[in-house]
Amino acid sequence: MFDKLREIESRFEQIEVSFSIPEITGDADRFREMMKEHKKLLPIVQKFREYKKAKDTVEEALLLLESGDKELRELAEEELAEAQEIVASAEKELQILLLPRDPNDDKNVIVEIRGGAGGEESALFAYDLYRMYSMYAAACGWKTELLSLNETELGGFKEVSFSVYGESAYSKLKFESGVHRVQRVPQTESQGRIHTSTVTVAVLPEVEEVEVAINPADLIIETCKSSGAGGQHINKTESAIRIIHKPSGIVVECQEERSQFKNKDKAMKLLRARLYDIEKTKRDSEIADERRRQVGTGDRSERIRTYNFPQGRVTDHRIGLTLYTLDTFMNGRIDAVVDALISADTAEKLSRGETQNI
Repeated sequence: MFDKLREIESRFEQIEVSFSIPEITGDADRFREMMKEHKKLLPIVQKFREYKKAKDTVEEALLLLESGDKELRELAEEELAEAQEIVASAEKELQILLLPRDPNDDKNVIVEIRGGAGGEESALFAYDLYRMYSMYAAACGWKTELLSLNETELGGFKEVSFSVYGESAYSKLKFESGVHRVQRVPQTESQGRIHTSTVTVAVLPEVEEVEVAINPADLIIETCKSSGAGGQHINKTESAIRIIHKPSGIVVECQEERSQFKNKDKAMKLLRARLYDIEKTKRDSEIADERRRQVGTGDRSERIRTYNFPQGRVTDHRIGLTLYTLDTFMNGRIDAVVDALISADTAEKLSRGETQNI
């Protein structure tokens, strides 16, 4: 580990020197890449230097313990205990900092929520999850943008897609992908019986055009009149866009904007994210045997969480965590589960001795 840390520190120092070279600072693209790498290495280098400083203090204190001066020995004992604590703590933190990072962690995301089993009740819970994630995003200081929406007569969502823009959005939301199960008495239930319904959530990293090559010849692009709420504008112009990707069979639609151009741009953004997710899923399946638990896989084929309203509890089945704070959870206070999932993923990587290539 320490050989790698010394290599990282050397690379960091090279980058800092390069910031004074006109050929680099004058090249906007190259300078931006260097700044990105500098930001990535900075916390590792800072912690490594803290570790080395504490290590030196330990060695100096050990020498002072051999002194014949009683006061010096007492002072050395205090410094030794403090420095050893810093060394141990820094070493653990460095192990975590060296873990492989998901290349998508810093990206914005597209969240897709779809009603599953349960009919209208499932659609109503899909709306509840949309509200929950929107409130969580607002609490994190992120921005959201609606991409596509299919409502029901009772105000539920058959499906909804929206973008989330903000620092570390994917790193925090990626574990939300999966089947979410709700147990409660539906609004449509006259007998007061508890029903079980499901909703699927997909969290896709937003990708640039250069990351996913789409051949225009593979697309069927259709325009139609918008439907649903929208006042006088609805059904007057063909601004809604429907794109069919022939090789994959993926169909995306967008009608949230009055501009046909904006709707097409949003639809293409959604299509790129879905195609990228297909490729990512293929790659993930190759290491599925190493990741038997749901954490970090993004696998949407299994139930990941249960929301039990009669008991006021929410349970994440991947890590066996149950909280009896369902009301606040549904109001966007999902940090406890998000943090626990990130910690579980970190612990699993540490147990496998993974390190990132820098």
